[in-house]
Amino acid sequence: MDLKRVGVIGVGHLGQHHARVYTELLGAHLVGVVDQNESRAAAIGENLGVPWFTEIDDFIERAAPEAVSVVVPTSMHFEIARKALKSGIHVLIEKPVTTTVNEAEQLLRIAAESDLVLQVGHIERFNSAVQYISKIIHEPLFLQSRRLGPYSPRISDVGVVLDLMIHDIDIILSLVRSEITGISATGRCIRSDHEDIASAQISFANGSMAHILVSRVSERRLRQLEIMEPERYVTIDYETQDVSINRCVRQNNNSLVEVIEHPVFPKSEPLKLELQHFVTCVREGKQPLVGITDGKRALEVAVSVLKQIHLEEGQFVEGEEAVSC
Repeated sequence: MDLKRVGVIGVGHLGQHHARVYTELLGAHLVGVVDQNESRAAAIGENLGVPWFTEIDDFIERAAPEAVSVVVPTSMHFEIARKALKSGIHVLIEKPVTTTVNEAEQLLRIAAESDLVLQVGHIERFNSAVQYISKIIHEPLFLQSRRLGPYSPRISDVGVVLDLMIHDIDIILSLVRSEITGISATGRCIRSDHEDIASAQISFANGSMAHILVSRVSERRLRQLEIMEPERYVTIDYETQDVSINRCVRQNNNSLVEVIEHPVFPKSEPLKLELQHFVTCVREGKQPLVGITDGKRALEVAVSVLKQIHLEEGQFVEGEEAVSC
């Protein structure tokens, strides 16, 4: 089998897992890792038995990767992804794709002109529970997503909207195939200079409604999506990858009985599915499940949410970028 030469740029908390998974994938050969932190790059590279680098140009020249994961702080996404694409390298870029919609559009043009795969790392699309419900949800009336967790200073360059809510925005947009007609949102800074709690309501042209609540200062960890359809109520747990379906069945005596179903389906590590999909798209020249267009649309909605939050605070969001509190 012709192995695709892959690399990882940024091997911090998440990037180290990208590197690990690439060593486990069929059709992929990890040729190196990059990190500005020399001790970090060396530790991950030596642990996996691959070359490590601190400079991207050096990595591209010496390791000659065909595809890379870009897993660096959001503020660096655009420049690094553009450099890789300009070098003829296929790119998987972690969410959010960029800090501005204009930057996402530029990456889209470069990838299209060079016929390169540009995948956005919305990992929840590869959650087994999400993949299951994407096949059975047909008429969502109301969707409620809650993504809560305790504070960690690890993510400091963006707020909770671009860090967490963008996952739920992407999932909801993939399930509700209708134009957005309205967005309202509120948020608050608690432990950082960016919003740490945010709530958004989205209305769609087909009548569907969605509510998203995210927090990174909650003492309870919760990753859940609930979907109301005309004749059932579907709940998924992102962490356990479990799905439950509630229905009310009318009996012969006209009474209602609640029936709860727990579908059984294969479960896999979402990151492994995501990276295998990326490698397959590179090998076969296919468009990814979550391409730059999806990433751009999710970013557009996230930017609209941020504008609502900061307008409420009497602040101005300049250049479509997230601003601090």
